[in-house]
Amino acid sequence: MRHYLRIITAALAGHLLAAAGAAHGWHDETHLAVARAAGYHKWYNAAGPDIAKQKAGNIEQRNHYCNNNRGEAVTVGTVLGQIARYNDPSDEEGHLYGAIIAALRGYERSSREGKYAEYHLAYAAHYLADLSMPLHNTPYDDFNRRRHERNDGIVEKSVLRDVERIQRLMAPVALGRESFEADLAREITRIANGASRLAERMRRENRDMTPEEAYGQLAQSAALLEAVLGRVQQQGGER
Repeated sequence: MRHYLRIITAALAGHLLAAAGAAHGWHDETHLAVARAAGYHKWYNAAGPDIAKQKAGNIEQRNHYCNNNRGEAVTVGTVLGQIARYNDPSDEEGHLYGAIIAALRGYERSSREGKYAEYHLAYAAHYLADLSMPLHNTPYDDFNRRRHERNDGIVEKSVLRDVERIQRLMAPVALGRESFEADLAREITRIANGASRLAERMRRENRDMTPEEAYGQLAQSAALLEAVLGRVQQQGGER
């Protein structure tokens, strides 16, 4: 009987770990820290999209990652081509890159219509943080499954008390008014490809991210979120 229970427990643990790896990005406080570092005034909403997955399932889950084939660079065309797949539960590859722009379009649309648009911006803030997570830009293979949960939480215990560490690493990002989506798509490709390269180094060396690498990744997301907030809120959107 004990042997049977050990088998069931091990199987359940493995299942939960695999599910967590497929579903999660950075853990909650890491998302909150990115939003705070970027100056998002409703930073406390930034973990909400992960909560939504509890009921929305794959409708929301597919927005949080893109299982790129190794060696296949993300391009502006990749980003723009994913926008129409936003909230598509059948897209197993995932469409994180397009989800960022689609969420911001939702924010602008609701703002123009005089509706409360803030939750769209919270989704965009969350996706922008997931963008820098290396294992969300790479195939969900055995390495990814084994390492995903640990890397999601690699700085979780300290990051919300160390927002200034993210801010010190942030480099300014410029997004034009007339070329906003094109500029944003280029920045998404830059971060996605850099995150993918880091994931490949982790594979070759069979290791997790270091805290230093994690903070560097988070700073890239925070800097792009800061630029996005500065642009969309200048345009008179919901605050």
